[in-house]
Amino acid sequence: MGLLSTDQIAAIAPMAVLKAKGVSFYWASLFLGKHFTNRAARLYRLCRYLDDMVDESDSQQSSRESIVKVNESLALSFSNDVVIQDGLALIKECGLNKGDLTELIRGVNSDNELVRVQDQGALLRYCYQVAGTVGLMMCGVLDSKNPNAGKFAANLGIAMQLTNICRDIKTDALLNRIYIPADLIDHLDVPALIAPNEHDQIKVRGAVQAVLELASDHYQRGELGLAYLPIRARFAILIAARTYREIGIKLKRKNFDYWSHRIVVSKPEKWIVTIVALVAAVFCYNFWIPPKSSSQMPSSLEDPLVLNPSLRLADVTSDAH
Repeated sequence: MGLLSTDQIAAIAPMAVLKAKGVSFYWASLFLGKHFTNRAARLYRLCRYLDDMVDESDSQQSSRESIVKVNESLALSFSNDVVIQDGLALIKECGLNKGDLTELIRGVNSDNELVRVQDQGALLRYCYQVAGTVGLMMCGVLDSKNPNAGKFAANLGIAMQLTNICRDIKTDALLNRIYIPADLIDHLDVPALIAPNEHDQIKVRGAVQAVLELASDHYQRGELGLAYLPIRARFAILIAARTYREIGIKLKRKNFDYWSHRIVVSKPEKWIVTIVALVAAVFCYNFWIPPKSSSQMPSSLEDPLVLNPSLRLADVTSDAH
């Protein structure tokens, strides 16, 4: 649950929402510049607003009705809702694909159902819907004109969502939601994920490790496309990605123990991550030069997957557009 209600979000400025709810992204925005920061904050507020329509709704019926109204507003390109109307203005201003936002809404709305992710394919499909699409829209927000950029941005979004899922297994279980694939945890249910016994800890630690390794692959692929962004934007996105990735690194240091306490990255740790990232960027070829080889350039959103090498992301997202 968030700190602010959807009604409160509608009434306050985008930067205030970003600062209150998107701590890692707010940190990275300090390196982005006023123009892009304002746009990114508007996109964040829109996505968060949609997410909270489900997470903070009084009932599933009310939430579904709100989502229907949003879809109608998208079709009409008009809304009386302040946040939705600003989102429509942002779409027009940045030339965003409405289909990406529609796919995000589909993913968010899936949380109105009983959430029990069964396997890797379902996990990646969900991550693409709620986070990969945000990466695609961020390309337009940051004035990246190259059509290849979105493939890498989607990978970064998916990586961050996979990290988020690993960190919040207990939090989500308390809401009766299980995103970690059932086939990785031997179909453990909510009580076992909230407070796993010694036997179940072996299963969940292994599952978290596997999903974080999958996230690592997506981080690496995503960062290959940073050079498609304007110079200042690529620094900010690198910092955001590395800050979020630090969550997974800290989980690994804690032997993948998510249930004892929620992992956070402190401000001193953010500074260390930021400095290391900026120094490394100077010597990173792909930070300055976009990918050219076929081995680096995905023909679609596909990416080799750790948990099941025969499955590719293209198979998961082929029905998304």
